[in-house]
Order: sequence, then C-alpha cells, then structure tokens
Amino acid sequence: MSKDRPAHRRAAGSHGGPSRNRGQKPILAFTMGDPAGIGPEVTAKAFALPVLRRLCRPLVIGSLPVIRQTIAGLRLPLTAVPVSGHESPLGRPGIMPVLDPLERPLGSFRMGAVSAKTGAAAVAFIRKAVELAETGCVDAVVTGPINKEAINRAGYSYPGHTELLADLTKSRDVGMMIVGGPLKILFVTTHVALRALPDALDADRITRSIRLADRAMREFYGLAAPRIGVAALNPHAGEGGLFGEEERRHIGPAVARARRAGIDACGPLPADTLFGKAARGGYDAVVAMYHDQGLIPLKMVAFGSCVNVTVGLPLIRTSVDHGTGFDIVGKGIADCSSLIEAATLAARLAKTRGAGGRKE
Repeated sequence: MSKDRPAHRRAAGSHGGPSRNRGQKPILAFTMGDPAGIGPEVTAKAFALPVLRRLCRPLVIGSLPVIRQTIAGLRLPLTAVPVSGHESPLGRPGIMPVLDPLERPLGSFRMGAVSAKTGAAAVAFIRKAVELAETGCVDAVVTGPINKEAINRAGYSYPGHTELLADLTKSRDVGMMIVGGPLKILFVTTHVALRALPDALDADRITRSIRLADRAMREFYGLAAPRIGVAALNPHAGEGGLFGEEERRHIGPAVARARRAGIDACGPLPADTLFGKAARGGYDAVVAMYHDQGLIPLKMVAFGSCVNVTVGLPLIRTSVDHGTGFDIVGKGIADCSSLIEAATLAARLAKTRGAGGRKE
C-alpha cells in the first residue's frame, strides 16, 4: 500500500495546509466514495447548496463520468469541470471541480452492487486525497462512504477507512472518533464480532485509545484539561468480577496508566449511565469499548448529523457517518446532511490548524 507515495511529506502530527491569505476559505478534498453507492449523489447534492461554498473551496476526487451522470440524473444546476490538481475553479457557483485519478474511465458497473472494480476506484480516490493532503495541496479530506467488501475484493485487506488511512500515512496509533450533538466518542475497537471482543481488549490498546481521546480534545477543541469518561464492557462495570473480569484486568489498569500520564480519565464506568452524563456535560469525551456501545447513543441524539473524525493522522480527515446505501441508490432520496456536517467540521479544524505553507 505504500507504493507511489508522494515525495514530500510533512512531519507526523503536523496539520499544516495550503498557504492562504487571512480569511481565505480552506480547500477541502471530497472523495466520492464507492461509485456504486450513494456517495456520488450526496456529493452532488452538497455541491448544489450555497452552504458548501460558504464553508470552503471544495474539490471532488472521483470518477468524472459518474459525477456527470449523477448530476444529470438529479437535474442539478451544476457543471462538473475536470481539473488536474487543486487549481481553480474552486468555489465558483454552479461549478464542481473534479479530479479523476483513474488511469482509464471506470466503464460499466451495476449500481447498488458490490464489485472489485468500484472498490478499487474508491481506494484510488482516497490515495489521491491523502497525497494532496500530505503534500500540502489541500487543507483537509472529507471522505464519502466506501464498501468494505468491495475494497477487500479489490485486494485491499482493510476493515474500513481508518485502517486504510493509517497504512497510507504510516500512522502508528490512530482512532475513530464520532462527533454528534453533545457527544464525542472514541472507539477502542470498531468492526469486531461481539464473541471476539473480550480477546480484542487489553490494557495497552485501551490506554492508547484514552490518549487519543485526550489528544483529540486538546488539538481539535482546544481543551487544556479534557475530562475523559471510559466505558466498562460488562453490565454494572463487571460488579467486582461477578459479570466479567475485563474491567479489573484491562480497563481499570488502562485508566490508572492514563491518569499517571496526566490525563483526567475516569472509569471504568457503567455504560448505561456514562453516555447520559456525557451528553449533559459531565465528560468532554467518552472512550467506548466497541462499535454499537458508542454508536447507539450517538445516533439516538444526532442521527444523520454525526461526523467521523480520524485521530492520530498527519492530516485532517472527517467523514460521513453512513454507509454506501446500496438499497436506495438511484432513487434520488439520499440525504447529504451528514456530508455537510463533515465539511463544516473539517473546515473549522482546517482554519484553526491551517498554519504552514504549500509544498511544491
């Protein structure tokens, strides 16, 4: 996965972006996602809204023919214009600049279906976006939805975006944080079967997640001493070992390590009360042990407006909180609200983190 990497990279942990005059809008790269999914539709719909141009100078990275076909099918007042880099036209009303990194046109494929062809294309879009971000050509990356089965069929053995981005950027410790409404939740594990979950948890992994949550709140939200609530795995936080040993063996020791490192972490806390307390301001961020533990409360309070932020990368990356929506492809009913939310957060982070010059 590391072949064809850009020749110039910023140091790990740097979020410098393109040089711009004070007040100039950041350049955001929007990857189209899987061409067979709703990614092209939500991207086109978002570009048709004035709010996107108010936020940033947007650039689409995706298949130009697919984007043009999508615009025509939706009858949107847009014109997709091919570009070879981050140059103008960016942010002009009615114009969608599209950088198509594919060596040859994508060709025919079935909408709403898993295929290696579209999976490979989705990865190509991500690779190009990472290259532009690492070389300082764009300020941040906003990713559309990919299909995990499709990218694996194409030969990319990753469970999702986060792991792919970590490999592309050679980032050692990364984490997925979902932001929605009053909640900010970082996950220790993501796509792991429940029966395999206890074996996937250990004190080192949980400690890294607590540190990433603390780092995210400091770097992204400017908090000097963020309060991190750490969820238990078992009911009643294990009830002293009666309902499980993970709290005593792994989660508790991880919290203790984090506290010794100066992090204001608390836990393990019963999940049935922790998320409510966090939503009321008791904690700045929560570390959840697994996917549904954190996403159920998030989507209860902020369905359709959650944003995925990858913590630990040398670039800013946000993403929609939904999948490829194969069941609604072509119906014209996909909602672009999550993409707008992801762009809003990316633009805000880019403005606050956008020091540094463009690499040539």
